[in-house]
Amino acid sequence: MTSALLAPAATLILWSLVVLYWVMFTRMPAFKKAGVDLTQSPPGGRYIDVESAMPARINWVSHNNTHLVEQPTLFYAVIMVLAVAGDTSGLNLALAWAYTVLRVLHSLWQGLVNTIPVRFLLFLLSSLCLTVLAVNAVRLTLF
Repeated sequence: MTSALLAPAATLILWSLVVLYWVMFTRMPAFKKAGVDLTQSPPGGRYIDVESAMPARINWVSHNNTHLVEQPTLFYAVIMVLAVAGDTSGLNLALAWAYTVLRVLHSLWQGLVNTIPVRFLLFLLSSLCLTVLAVNAVRLTLF
């Protein structure tokens, strides 16, 4: 297995944890400011129940945290397929790093600025990287 190809995935996992802490450390003060007392929440309560009481900037970070556990799961899977299949391609390594960097930039943009045209472009570019990685994984494993 090639560990170089695993590094971008490991980096994105670590970044996802950074964003998770970003959510926690921004949400708690926002709850307090909005008068949300978590000790009074009914059993089974979820963030969506209080999301409308939160400032948009708090929700942006929360939404990005959700995004980091959606499409990147496909990235982790394709990286594992490539690594297990013994891929040593410089192209796939470059695409994996490009995907990771674009997702980090997407997170920062969504959490701090959140204009949709730039956010969409970052998402599109990362999705194209992921698509090529997936096609390469199929080629490597089928042919």
